[in-house]
Amino acid sequence: MAFTLAQKLMAKHARDVRSEADLAPGRIVTCGLSVCLANDITGPLCVNSLKGMGVDKVFDKDKVVLVMDHFTPQKDIASAEQVIVSRKFAAEQGLTHYYEGGDAGVEHALLPELGIVGPGDMIIGADSHTCTYGALGAFATGMGSADVAAGMALGETWFRVPETIRVEFTGTLPENVGGKDLILWLIGRIGVDGARYKALEFAGPAIDALSMDGRMTIANMAVEAGGKCGLFAADDKTLAYCKAAGRQGDEKISADAGAVYERVVTHDVTGMEPQVACPHLPENVKPVSEVKDVAVNQVIIGSCTNGRIGDMRAAAKVLKGRKVKKGLRCIVLPATPGVWMQSLKEGLVETMLEAGCIMGPPSCGPCLGGHLGILGTGEKALSTTNRNFKTRMGANDSEVYLAGPAVAAATAVTGVITNPEKL
Repeated sequence: MAFTLAQKLMAKHARDVRSEADLAPGRIVTCGLSVCLANDITGPLCVNSLKGMGVDKVFDKDKVVLVMDHFTPQKDIASAEQVIVSRKFAAEQGLTHYYEGGDAGVEHALLPELGIVGPGDMIIGADSHTCTYGALGAFATGMGSADVAAGMALGETWFRVPETIRVEFTGTLPENVGGKDLILWLIGRIGVDGARYKALEFAGPAIDALSMDGRMTIANMAVEAGGKCGLFAADDKTLAYCKAAGRQGDEKISADAGAVYERVVTHDVTGMEPQVACPHLPENVKPVSEVKDVAVNQVIIGSCTNGRIGDMRAAAKVLKGRKVKKGLRCIVLPATPGVWMQSLKEGLVETMLEAGCIMGPPSCGPCLGGHLGILGTGEKALSTTNRNFKTRMGANDSEVYLAGPAVAAATAVTGVITNPEKL
C-alpha cells in the first residue's frame, strides 16, 4: 500500500497497527508522542486537567514544552497569574523546555528555531496553530487542553487517520509573493472548512523553491481551511534547517509514489499577485489589485505566521528609505529573541525605526486581541497574522485584512492597502 505523508508519519508512531489496512483513512490509531505543547493561556488548563486525573508526573520531562507567549510581558494581574501556574508546574515537573521572559518567543517560531521539533516527529499542542511544524515533515496538530493533558500524562494519544488533499504549486513565484499568498489563495479556493479534519499535503516546484520560513507560513494556516495538519516532505532544505537548529540524525521523509488522495488541487503561481483576505473570514480572498481604496489605521508585522527573519527582511526591503504614513501605527513584533537579534545585526531594526515603526517584544501581541495593538471603534488593520474574524483584534466594528509582509510594509507607507510594486 502506498502511503500519503500523513499515513507514513502515523505509521512511524503507531502502537496498535497490525496491517497497512489499519492506516486507511477513517481508521483510529494510537500514536506515541514526540512533543506535547501548551502556552500561557492553555497551560493552566492542562495543569488543572492533570490534577483532575490524579496525575503526579508527566510522561517525559524532555517532551513537555511550555511557552509563555500570548500575553508577554504580562499585561495585567490575570495574565500574570496564568504564568505563575505554568511556572510552578514547570519547576515541580523539572521540565527541560519552559520558556518565559527573555527566553520566550512566539511558540510556533521558537520550537523549530531551537530544534525541539523536526522531521518524523508526532506533535500535539494546546494551540490550533501547532500544525506549523508540518513544514518540517512532522505530523503536528492542535487539540483541546484536556486532550493535550492526557498526552502529557500518557505519552500517547489517538487519531482518526485523515484523508489527504494534495496541493501542488507549479511555476515560478514572482517577487513579493510568498508562502502567505499561496495559503491565502488556497483558503480562498476551498474555503475555511474545505479541508475539515483532512491533511493538506503541499508539493510542486514552487514549494521546492520556497524557504523554510515560507513553508512554515503555509503549514501554520492549514487550520484556517479546517485542516488537521499541513504537511511538507522533509527534503535537503529541511535537513539543513534542522541541522542549523542543533538537531542530529534527521532523515528525509515523503509520500510514497502512487499514494491515493481525496483530491488534488493545482495552481501555477507564475504571474500571481499578492493576495489579501478581507473581513471577516480568511476565505474572503482577493488579489491585491481588487482591494481598492481601503485606508487602514494600523499595520501589524509579526506573529507565528509571518514573524520570522524572512518576513522581517521582506518588510524592511519595502520600508528602506521610506516613512510610515503620518497617523498610522505600524507595529513590528519579531517572533523570537533570535529573530530580533538577527534583525538587529542586519540593520533591519534600524530601517524600521527610521521608517517610524513601533518595535515590540517577541509576542503574539494583538493577533488574538491580547495586547500591544488592540483596535478601537471603527478602526481597520492590515496584518500578517492568520485570522480576521469579527472582534478578533479589537472593537466589534473593527476590521482586519490579512496579507504578507511586503504588502503590509507598502500599506504602512501609503496608508491604503497597496501592492509593493506600486511604490
